[in-house]
Amino acid sequence: MRVVRRTREALRRGPLTSGRLRRVPLGWLPGMLAVLALALCAHGIEHFATESRERPAPVRPPAAHRATRPPIVPRTAWLDRATARSQPPPRYDDRVVAVFLHHTDSPNDYDCADAPRVIRHLYAGQTGDRSWDDIGYNFLVDRCGTVYEGRAGGVDRPVTGAHSQGFNHRTAGIAAIGTFTAGVPVPRAMTDAIAAVAAWKLGLAGVDPQSRVLLVSSNGRSRYKTGTPTTMPALAAHKDGFMTSCPGAALTARLPEIRATAARLQGRTPTVTP
Repeated sequence: MRVVRRTREALRRGPLTSGRLRRVPLGWLPGMLAVLALALCAHGIEHFATESRERPAPVRPPAAHRATRPPIVPRTAWLDRATARSQPPPRYDDRVVAVFLHHTDSPNDYDCADAPRVIRHLYAGQTGDRSWDDIGYNFLVDRCGTVYEGRAGGVDRPVTGAHSQGFNHRTAGIAAIGTFTAGVPVPRAMTDAIAAVAAWKLGLAGVDPQSRVLLVSSNGRSRYKTGTPTTMPALAAHKDGFMTSCPGAALTARLPEIRATAARLQGRTPTVTP
């Protein structure tokens, strides 16, 4: 502290002349330099911490392997004011790194023009009987290949869904409208549309639909205990993360083909020929 006081006195007297400099003992110089360096360092850390809190580093989206966004029918096509329930604001993750494929376990003999009514019925069941705050799936695809917006929050954003217990974070859920157990035909228009949505959503994060990604279970009711990290296909079946037969044996068997189509839409080389 004696060094600091003498330094301050020297500063008040004005710039050091060569005469004054000769009168300053050389043994003080290392201490003076250390004090000044410490002050500058502390100021720099404080400034960096304040700047980091006020201006977080932006997330840079990847530029490669983007797929074209497919046409998506908005919620207003199937959800009217009479059916809509009040709900909390949407929740978001930082990005989508995996997609889970589902089937709705509903009848297959619907007319495609009637798909909005089918989705409205699913919404009523999930928000009514199950007391969910919204439909769980982010997207739904009918047998004619029409893609519908499901859960609210914006199709372009990483909305946290309620489609795969334990693995809703950083994932999106795509539901094929119908029941696709063993032996049931799966329309090509449907699988192509599923591939297009998966390619687009995963492409926003630069994820290859044919790759495997690391996910962490957030719920012990899934196949894995809470907090367990596990690798899964980037384009996975619902049963990969939960004890279920969803999306049915017939649709599960088409997953390699769907992944290959999604990869091709991203400009990648498919490992399976569709």
